[in-house]
Amino acid sequence: MSTAQQAGARDSIGIAMLGYGFMGKVHSFAFQSVRFLRDLDIQLVSISGRDSVALEKARGQYGWAESTEDWRDQVADDRINVFDNGGPNFTHAEPTLAAIEQGKHVFCEKPLSVTAEEAFGMWTAAHQAEVTHMCGFNYRFMPAVRLARDMLKAGDLGEVTHFGARFLSSPALVSHPDRTWRFDRAAAGSGALGDLGSHIIDLARFLVGEPTAVSAVTQTFVAERHGKAVDVDDAFAAVLEFEGGALGTLEASRAAGGVSNVCAFEVNGTRGSLAFNVERLNELEVRERAKSRRVVEVTDSSHPFMSVWWPPPSPGHSISWADSFTHEMDSFLAAVQAGQSVAPWGADFGDGYRCAEICDAILRSAASRRREPIEYRVAANAPKGTGSG
Repeated sequence: MSTAQQAGARDSIGIAMLGYGFMGKVHSFAFQSVRFLRDLDIQLVSISGRDSVALEKARGQYGWAESTEDWRDQVADDRINVFDNGGPNFTHAEPTLAAIEQGKHVFCEKPLSVTAEEAFGMWTAAHQAEVTHMCGFNYRFMPAVRLARDMLKAGDLGEVTHFGARFLSSPALVSHPDRTWRFDRAAAGSGALGDLGSHIIDLARFLVGEPTAVSAVTQTFVAERHGKAVDVDDAFAAVLEFEGGALGTLEASRAAGGVSNVCAFEVNGTRGSLAFNVERLNELEVRERAKSRRVVEVTDSSHPFMSVWWPPPSPGHSISWADSFTHEMDSFLAAVQAGQSVAPWGADFGDGYRCAEICDAILRSAASRRREPIEYRVAANAPKGTGSG
């Protein structure tokens, strides 16, 4: 067991988090929930960010003991053995790499970085340091999604022939929106592709397997914001080819008028199909023969993750979108304590890198207007099949 793994195995887990915005709030909720639901000594040591006033407000509201405007203070703090990076995309690499260098276990929100090259470096560093690492693909931790994977891996639907997914929202259509970092390619890496598409790319890998080639188009509907050009996509559509022979279709948009948050997928096999939509996240639709349809309510204690919650009656109590982060952090911290990898159930940095490689291939295809192969690099001594299980 490495020094980092030994540190992770101690009874108390000291956590530092970068970011106090949307993800900072969600992650803080998850840590507090895990502490409440599990017999686990979690110390929320410090939270960092740039705006001292907003940071101090978040510190008090979210339950962190201290705040600092410099993440370097957290990386150097011996009380901390877990570093959670919930900052903007362009802040993912440097702080996370610095934390890894200090032997800290690392959680980083998706997309892992703004380019596949940078994401590969993060994976390599984490693997060589033998720290536990996770990339924040929380949809893996919804009971219906995990049940779907279990059914597919068990062969219940036969050989997979097609995967289709969409992630739609509408923030790009807000009248005269600010040109935030999300509309700047240098800071974000991409637009709807990295923001929304990375989730359904990870679901494609998690449920079906590795894509080997892609054909794609992107579109920017609002080309200028506050007098500055926008150089990221507002939407994309892609056709994937999987190594097992299945085909896939993906689409994501931040310009779907009237839609706030739709993440949905369907998997078709030779013996049946299943479908999921986050708008009904406690349900999995299954079709096992022509003109048959059953809806599984994944709220019983026998279903994935549900045993951590209240003893459910029949039917059980529903959970929320935010609870998927509780499941995710619970899984991550359990891996930290055990000195183990989060794979294959959780997405490690290898998964984050491979998702970034697919994103880069989608952008290449959109630019070339041609089918682009997807080639994956392998970190030294890392298992080739990292993450897709």
